[in-house]
Amino acid sequence: MEYILQPWPWYISGPCIAIIMFLLLYFGRTFGMSSNLRTLCAIGGAGKRVEFFKFDWKSQRWNLVVVLGAIFGGFIAHYFLSNPINMDLSEATINDLTALGFNDIGQSLLPPELFSWDAVFSIKGILILIIGGFLVGFGTRYAGGCTSGHAITGLSSLQLPSLVAVIGFFLGGIIMIHLIYPILF
Repeated sequence: MEYILQPWPWYISGPCIAIIMFLLLYFGRTFGMSSNLRTLCAIGGAGKRVEFFKFDWKSQRWNLVVVLGAIFGGFIAHYFLSNPINMDLSEATINDLTALGFNDIGQSLLPPELFSWDAVFSIKGILILIIGGFLVGFGTRYAGGCTSGHAITGLSSLQLPSLVAVIGFFLGGIIMIHLIYPILF
């Protein structure tokens, strides 16, 4: 008997996120990847050169579990929980992706045109990584947190700056995919 894995339904995953958020708020902690990356940079000695990284990183060691969870969770999800069937995409989506130069549409969540080593190590790929990394880092610092921190922790604790940031993230995504992405690809 073959068992096909399905994504967790919203009524399981949603309450799991809510329970984690309740526990974090109860213990006075916040969730977000950028704070974890800041801790990693401080551990690596970035505080010797940049004031932002000068803080007591030992008090933040607990949130490195999030980084480990993302790494191991991604590994487990990919190798043990993935459903290897093709995706059922609309004809309009297939036509749009074909016009952008994608092949074998729907056979992979990570198209090789973007995520192969050849694409990453091309001049265009390296420039996109450097410029994109700078923009994400700048935006995260400017917004006072990352998308997960604002969207999950900030919104669940009813912070108005997080609502503004999340609206900005969505507007930036819409601008990127409809205006900038077609120029790049």
